Amino acid sequence: MNQTIENLGITATQLAAKIYENGPLILFDLRNIDEFEKSHIAGSVHAVCDVRAKETIMPKIPKKAEIILISDPDEFAKNTAQMMISFGLNANYLIGGFSNWVGQTSSGKTGKTVTADELLQEIQEDNVQLIDVRNKDEFSEFKIPNSLNIPLDEFFDSNVIEKIPKDKQIVTVCPRGHRAMIANFALSKFGIESKTLVGGLAQWNQILKPVPIVNDPVKIIQMQKVGKGCLSYIAESKGEAIVVDPLYPLEKYIEIAKEQGFEISKVVDTHQHADHVSSARELAKRTGAELYLSKYEGYDYPANLIGGEDQIKFGDSTLDVIHTPGHTPGSLSFLIDNRFVLTGDILFVESIGRPDLRDKAESFTGELYDSLQKLLALPHNVLVLPAHRGENAPSRNGAFYSTIHQASHLPLLDDPKEEFVAKIAANVIPRPMNYQKIIQVNKGALELISEEIPDMEMGPNRCAVNAT
Repeated sequence: MNQTIENLGITATQLAAKIYENGPLILFDLRNIDEFEKSHIAGSVHAVCDVRAKETIMPKIPKKAEIILISDPDEFAKNTAQMMISFGLNANYLIGGFSNWVGQTSSGKTGKTVTADELLQEIQEDNVQLIDVRNKDEFSEFKIPNSLNIPLDEFFDSNVIEKIPKDKQIVTVCPRGHRAMIANFALSKFGIESKTLVGGLAQWNQILKPVPIVNDPVKIIQMQKVGKGCLSYIAESKGEAIVVDPLYPLEKYIEIAKEQGFEISKVVDTHQHADHVSSARELAKRTGAELYLSKYEGYDYPANLIGGEDQIKFGDSTLDVIHTPGHTPGSLSFLIDNRFVLTGDILFVESIGRPDLRDKAESFTGELYDSLQKLLALPHNVLVLPAHRGENAPSRNGAFYSTIHQASHLPLLDDPKEEFVAKIAANVIPRPMNYQKIIQVNKGALELISEEIPDMEMGPNRCAVNAT
C-alpha cells in the first residue's frame, strides 16, 4: 500500500462510483452525532476517533476493506486517514467534506437497530438469528447463546451470503455496536436487511429480568442479569422488602417495588463482588433503605456492619447471617425463615465459588471447604439461591436455584478436605475482566462513573470453579 497524504482524497463523484460498485467499502462519518443524525451519506456509519477507538476498533477493521472518511470541513478526515494508514488500513477521505456531497443521504441513526430489551423479547419468540461479528478468539471467551460467529472481515466476501439464514431476522452484535454497524452496511450491499444491537454486548449485559421464585408467605424474586449470569434477590414480607446483592441498573428494583406496592427498607451485599458493580450503596441512598455490609471486609463508606449469627428482620420474616468465607474473607450467606439460603458466590447450582480473586487461594480454599460444609449441614429441603449461574446451569420455571440435597451431590463436595484443596488449587481459570477495578469501586476506594459500568462489566462470568 503506497498511500501518501497527497493521494488520499477522493471526489464526491469517485465516491458515488465506489458505492455503486458494491465493493468492500466502509464509510465513516466523523462529524458530531447531531450533524450526522440530521443528514449523512446513505450507508455511512457514525464514528468517533478517540483514544479508545484507536486501541479497540481500528485493529479490528478488515484490511481488505476500503475506508472513506467524512468530516466537514475535510481536514479532520484527511488527518485521520493518514493516521489509519499507520495501522495498515486502506483509508481515504472525501475531498471537500460532507458539504461537497450531492448524492443520496439519510437522516437519523445509522441503519436499523434493536435495543437489548427488544432483542431479549425477539430471542424468547425465536424469530431472530444473532450474528456475532467479533474475531473467533473473542467469540470463544463469551457470547449470547445460539449466536452464529462470522468475523467482520468475512462480510466483505460475497460468499458470506451462503452463511446467512434466510428465514429469520438478522441482528449483528459486537462489543459496543461499531463493528456490527459495519457488518450491516456490508450486508445491505448484498441485499440483506439486518439490525444492530444498540450498545452491543456491553448493553446486553445490563438487562435485568425479574423471575418470581415463591410468593407465600414470603415473596422472593430472582433478578437475573441475563447477559452476565449475575443473580440478585428481592425478598418481601408484609410490604417490607430486603434486596440482596443488587445490580445495575438499580431503577429496575425501584420500578418493581412501585408496581407491586412494597417498600425497599433494607439492602445488603453478600460480599465485595469482583465481576460486577454493586448498586447496594446507591440503591439504599435512592430508597432511604438501611445498608448492611460484611464486617469482615473493609469499606470506605458507612454502613451497618454485620457478621455471623446476626439477624435482620423484614416484615414477618427473619434473615439469619452465616459467615461463609472462602470466595472472599468476608463472604456471607443469608438464611431466610429457615427455608431459603442466599449463598452469594460460595455455592452455585452446578458449581462452587472460586477462592483466588484476592490472591490468597491456598488459605482461602480451606476456608471455602469449611464454609461449604457449614451450608451442607442445613436441612436438605432448604432452597439454594446463588449470586451467579453458569451458562449451562439448569433452570426451574426460568429461575436458577437448587436445594441443599442437590448441592450435596456436586462433585468435590464429598472429597476429604486435603483432596478438595489440591483439586481446587489445580483448577485455575482466567479471572474476570476488570476485576481489580471493580473490587476497588465496590469497596468505595474508586469513584463510580455510571457511564463506565457496561464496559467494566463486559466479559464472561468467572466467579466459579469447575466442580469436577
